[in-house]
Amino acid sequence: MSTTIPSAHEIDRKWYVVDATGKTLGRLATEAASVLAGKRNPQYVPYIDMGDHVIVINAEKVRLTGLKTQQKVYRRYTGFPGGLREESFLRLLERKPEQIIEEAVKGMLPKTKLGRKMATKLNVYKGDQHPHAAQKPVALEINA
Repeated sequence: MSTTIPSAHEIDRKWYVVDATGKTLGRLATEAASVLAGKRNPQYVPYIDMGDHVIVINAEKVRLTGLKTQQKVYRRYTGFPGGLREESFLRLLERKPEQIIEEAVKGMLPKTKLGRKMATKLNVYKGDQHPHAAQKPVALEINA
């Protein structure tokens, strides 16, 4: 008996859509990262991008538990001395809610070239409309 390793052109990628309304950020991100990495695929191999595409809609309606909405801070560094920029969760949620989900999911993927390639299959949108109707996405149910 031999093990068969699928090649890149043999992988059949599916499209899933997730509604973030009322979902907890961490639980949503773990499920999305699992689908992007391909861990739901029975032929999963950790060194090949086996994942499917994930579309997240209603990014502005994601929620956090406890006091995290007031305490969570997103930091980025500009590269210049004294260039540390901070932004609260509530401010970023008003300004760019897609970035919150993207950062949470990317943080759960491998920090390699493969992880960056997996992250390109994530599409996050504010509101309930997305331009991927032609791909016929299937609803992905997340228990959160």
